[in-house]
Amino acid sequence: MFSRRLKLAIKVIMPALGMAQETGKLVSWLKQEGELVSKGEAIMEIETDKATVEIEATATGVLSGVSAQEGEEIPVGSIIAWILAPGEELPKTVSTLQAKPDQTAALEEVHPINVSPVAQKVATEHGIDLTKVKTDGRRIKKADVLALIEQEQLSPIRARLTPASPQARRLAKERSIDITSIIGSGPDGAVITTDILSTETSPRQVGETIPVNTIWGIMADRVTKSWTEAPHFYLMREVNAERLIDWRQGLLERSAIKFTYTDLIIRLLATALKQHPRVNTSWEKDKIRINQEINIGLAVAIENGLIVPVIHQANQLTLQQIAERRLDIINRAQNNKLLPADLQNGTFTFSNLGMYGVDAFIPIINPPQAAILAVGRIMKRVLLVQVMVLLCGLASASEVPTARTGQTSARVRTRTTASDGAARATRKREASCTISSTPEDER
Repeated sequence: MFSRRLKLAIKVIMPALGMAQETGKLVSWLKQEGELVSKGEAIMEIETDKATVEIEATATGVLSGVSAQEGEEIPVGSIIAWILAPGEELPKTVSTLQAKPDQTAALEEVHPINVSPVAQKVATEHGIDLTKVKTDGRRIKKADVLALIEQEQLSPIRARLTPASPQARRLAKERSIDITSIIGSGPDGAVITTDILSTETSPRQVGETIPVNTIWGIMADRVTKSWTEAPHFYLMREVNAERLIDWRQGLLERSAIKFTYTDLIIRLLATALKQHPRVNTSWEKDKIRINQEINIGLAVAIENGLIVPVIHQANQLTLQQIAERRLDIINRAQNNKLLPADLQNGTFTFSNLGMYGVDAFIPIINPPQAAILAVGRIMKRVLLVQVMVLLCGLASASEVPTARTGQTSARVRTRTTASDGAARATRKREASCTISSTPEDER
């Protein structure tokens, strides 16, 4: 229970999911102003260049002082709401994100009563005179405006009144689907993601322009910047994958866990980076930071872009822990359930396209990291040497000397290959550039 004298006043700010992030897009509020929220409960969805994630409440209290609107681009660190104790007033010494000066002045002149930004937006969209809105408190809220809309049977934007999950609304908007025309299968008839996916849409026409979302747009900008500003150089090496295959097969026979080649390579990569810390670095303006932690980012393709969730302190994890972490972050990435911490502080990136039958590919450095490793599929070839895999290492010449990258590649190769022998040579299996022969083996 809260006491009337209790003061909470916890700021809700736009978080940063990466070092280079300057703004974030507020996709939706999952809780409305005036609602009681619990610590750890998701209160909003934000979209950045990395992903769309849910942000949790840092305290238990009443969501108050909401000053950011859905769809708005907000500078990182801006206060967009408060979590207060019941009956507690908003702090007067610290202001939240303000509306534009001309909008604020007009609001104060015509409507002296306190109006929440969300209520103001809905009223503007529907041409509502706020002086006609009745409220039980000292502030007009969104629910008060919607009540007047329904009472007067105005023509509101029905999409806002249609119950739907935030992810379903976002997907419908991206696919240009009228959400009000869909019969929801969720609780109380709410439209959920599967309802949107099952909706038949007309195929894309030749010459049609397809809009991109924030993740795709910023990802394209960052990749272009990395490609043009970082002096890339490449090292490629075919590696005997015989021992790697035997290692995985032995694990599958002894354990119920479905270990993948990616799990094994991340383990080897973490060991190699520990022995060659100059590759585990980041570029900071005119300085090179040698990272203490080995946090390996795993490139994951999602419907709306490419994101890189991180396996933190990979060198301190067991192989089973790496496999569990890998499966967890991939599943949550594909369901838009990643947390900000899942995307932060990566020091090296690993990309695997072997499950798609790709022999080899050239990756682009994920700034501000110094290097990235691309791995292709295991494949059979008629050679005198057995199973081979091609490792494609990419680094920035401004951060990592060529020799050090070669040493790191050699370390991964040494731990991957087996000793030469006539028995193994007869097998004549071989691989090239990414380790995963089937979709079941790896993502």
